[in-house]
Amino acid sequence: MPSLKSLLGPMRVPFLLLTPACVALGVATAYWQTGHLSGGQVVLVLIAALAAHIAVNALNEYVDYKTGLDLRTQRTPFSGGSGTLPQQPNLAPAALRIGLISLAVLSLIGVYFVALRGWQLALIGVLGVLVIVTYTPLITRVPALCLIAPGLGFGPLMVIGTHLALGGSLSAAVVVASLVPFFLVNNLLLLNQFPDVEADRSVGRHHYPIALGRRRSAVIYALFLGLAYLAVVAGVVGGVLPATSLLGLLAAVLLPPVIRGVLRYADDLPHLMPYLGLNVLLNLVTPVLVALGFFLAV
Repeated sequence: MPSLKSLLGPMRVPFLLLTPACVALGVATAYWQTGHLSGGQVVLVLIAALAAHIAVNALNEYVDYKTGLDLRTQRTPFSGGSGTLPQQPNLAPAALRIGLISLAVLSLIGVYFVALRGWQLALIGVLGVLVIVTYTPLITRVPALCLIAPGLGFGPLMVIGTHLALGGSLSAAVVVASLVPFFLVNNLLLLNQFPDVEADRSVGRHHYPIALGRRRSAVIYALFLGLAYLAVVAGVVGGVLPATSLLGLLAAVLLPPVIRGVLRYADDLPHLMPYLGLNVLLNLVTPVLVALGFFLAV
């Protein structure tokens, strides 16, 4: 019987912090629009979002082990998987089961909210499941899709899905707010692919660090990072977001050193590592600060 600790490996538990940060933004936009929240429904939404994240993590671990990628990857604190299955190959079936059970949990909660809120959530749910199931075997082989799929999942799908599930209606505010994690999470996966270029290429993956090289991909990273914060400024200037959402710009103090570091050390992986860590921090702090701005505006 596998221990609980070993089963947590394929879930990549430390990386799950991203989920409540993104859910918080959807909760905040719903509260700002409706003026009320159901605590029970917030908990259900968070469980569904965590199930989605665990599903994509566990299925990714399973496929990466089966294709032999895990045995070729040089793991870092930010990339290369958890390392659980290469160390404990007997856990591969358990990783697959974790992924499938998490998908089932996500689907059941999704059906409840679709029945409660309507067909718009069904479209988001179906697209979300499609991204989860196809991400590792298919999306990672098409550079443009690989670039935007992570941000689509944690940005528009998770934020707007949370907003609608909690009783909000589709609006320009939630769409603009969802662009913040869209650009940031795209960047999170993009930068984390830098250490894996050679290993990923060997199993047929084809993302932009492979297709364009690390230096050109670093330019995409810098562009997306700027767009994440520009979305907040444009939203406030355009009267779509509350002025207090500019709290998110507090995190932008890290932009100059991060952008300089990524552009300078794109091909120098040991020196790039600290900037991967700062990139994670931007992904966690910025959506929470923007969410706080929405709560303060109520």
